[in-house]
Amino acid sequence: MFNINLVEIFSSLPPEISTMIIAMMPIAELRVAIPVAITVYKMSVFSAIFYAVLGDMLPIFFILIGLEKVYNFVSKRSKWGKDHLDKFFEKTKHKFEGKYAKYGAIALISFVAIPLPFTGAWSGAAAAFIFRIPIYKSFPLIIAGILISALLVTILTFLGIGIFTSF
Repeated sequence: MFNINLVEIFSSLPPEISTMIIAMMPIAELRVAIPVAITVYKMSVFSAIFYAVLGDMLPIFFILIGLEKVYNFVSKRSKWGKDHLDKFFEKTKHKFEGKYAKYGAIALISFVAIPLPFTGAWSGAAAAFIFRIPIYKSFPLIIAGILISALLVTILTFLGIGIFTSF
């Protein structure tokens, strides 16, 4: 049986690479990478932020460029895949729709910056695709959201450390 032990894989990599890989993962992104880098890998705050932001940024350009091609490819070949992508896009559209119409660019930045599940850079890139926001506009807005999110997650990490160490 094919068995992947993520602990073994991540423990064999340098902390900087592990942090970047965690940040590249959808849903986890830097909201998981920064706390892990600071608490588990004992990285400095600046290193944790740098590698997490870098890891979160890397897939976004490719998502913005390739999402339509992937969607068309999957839609033609797999009803199951099309249904799951449509469900994800519908959920993203529902969360983002009114906000973008009302607030424009600030909505995309905020959507990416809020460190909650199903928000973040991956969902922001999906929202940009759904609402046909051009790459030259969406990419810098998503990067701004990533930077704000990194700051918020770092503050929340240290608040959590402070709470748990006071007991």
